[in-house]
Amino acid sequence: MSRFDMLNYIDGQWVGHDLEKIKVTNPATGELIGTVPNGGEAETQLAIDAAHRALGDWSKRTASDRADLLRTFFNLIMEHKQELAELMTLENGKPLKESLGEVDYAASFIEWFAEEGKRVYGRTIPGKRENHRIKVIKQPVGVVAAITPWNFPAAMITRKLAPALAAGCTFIVKPPEQTPLTALKLAELAEQAGIPKGVFNVVCADPESFSNKIFSDMRVRKITFTGSTEVGRLLMKKASENIMRLSLELGGHAPVIVCDDADLDQAVEMIMASKFRNSGQTCICANRVYVQSGVYDAFIEKLSGEVKKLKWGNGMEEGVDIGPLIDKDGYQKVESQVKDALEKGAKCLVGGSGRADLEKDTYFFEPTLLVDMNESMDMMHIETFGPVLPIQKFESDEEAIRLANDTPFGLAAYFFTQNVSRGIKISEALEYGIIGWNDGVPSCAQAPFGGMKQSGLGREGGTEGIEEYLETKYISLSI
Repeated sequence: MSRFDMLNYIDGQWVGHDLEKIKVTNPATGELIGTVPNGGEAETQLAIDAAHRALGDWSKRTASDRADLLRTFFNLIMEHKQELAELMTLENGKPLKESLGEVDYAASFIEWFAEEGKRVYGRTIPGKRENHRIKVIKQPVGVVAAITPWNFPAAMITRKLAPALAAGCTFIVKPPEQTPLTALKLAELAEQAGIPKGVFNVVCADPESFSNKIFSDMRVRKITFTGSTEVGRLLMKKASENIMRLSLELGGHAPVIVCDDADLDQAVEMIMASKFRNSGQTCICANRVYVQSGVYDAFIEKLSGEVKKLKWGNGMEEGVDIGPLIDKDGYQKVESQVKDALEKGAKCLVGGSGRADLEKDTYFFEPTLLVDMNESMDMMHIETFGPVLPIQKFESDEEAIRLANDTPFGLAAYFFTQNVSRGIKISEALEYGIIGWNDGVPSCAQAPFGGMKQSGLGREGGTEGIEEYLETKYISLSI
């Protein structure tokens, strides 16, 4: 297997030869697949300096000029789709077919925001007197710093990078220690596309050193983060010191409601697509399913048949549907929640156990279906980052909505009904930023992605996504 020993990308240069290295391993095999520099405050400072220097020229380019470069970047990503996907599977563990899908998804943000940047409009407002004119214009926020997670190594970067660059901002990203190689490959392709030096910088660094430097430098005007709610709280506190703009895409605990008039085949297909993608390690995947009593048994019979078909193993192997969990902590959380549910009366119809190899540091949990769940069980209140699907029975729509909303999180929710009137009422009652109505895979570049309550602030994707990287300026003119 090839080794990927890569360097930080700062100001158009590949740097960090002399730094201590972070080892990147394959979570399916434990093998070392590469290294990256372990940077700190000095490297972060260099990236801020570079992004600030590049901002003047980049922000003054026309939207069309920026769009042309982003379009070239998009084309290069698609040309290297297989290479990117294989790299992603090696460092993340997800099945190769999912990694190929993620490359498409990641590239779609580059393509879409390349065009959306041309539609950043201002407006003229009638003045308050005859010789008064009011103009409103939009300008880039400035230097943007991003902190991204390991579960979607490409898409969680491009979903932030694309609107930032399209708006005229410059960008610094700190990828996660587990999956930094994909980020650096994207930087390599951006360089080939002609993105000017300093516009896109990748700093592999200690998280605390990176964030301390980012939050203490007034030239950084915007922080965007995807990760846990706990870390999000800490970042909000740090951002408050300099009143930095902040976008947060945080934890979720997505409910699914299956009504008695649902198309059960459709519901099963969509729930399978939602739950088991990336081994259940996604912030919007189905975490708890509520099924109306009249179709409870029929639904479980259909669903269990599909869960039994899933194959788990090394994501590089043909036919594998479920890859490894990312690390020991993730494995122990899933194992603990399953044990808690079984002790409190749940029944396991499929799966229920894992395979941990402490020597290799690899952790798998088999696709699992739990039924007869109730509100006393941890899994119905705490997000499960793993391939476990719990089912609870409900009687009325009001009960299902109450159960679905009984959480501090509000990222994504799903429901299945063929009745339009019923669906409108449920969709408006659910306290979530993303609603899938007969749809288990709602994410796309042209739609706003984000949550309510403790699931975050701001939106990514859609017209709302580029607004996160723009300042509104009011110009009052007397003539």
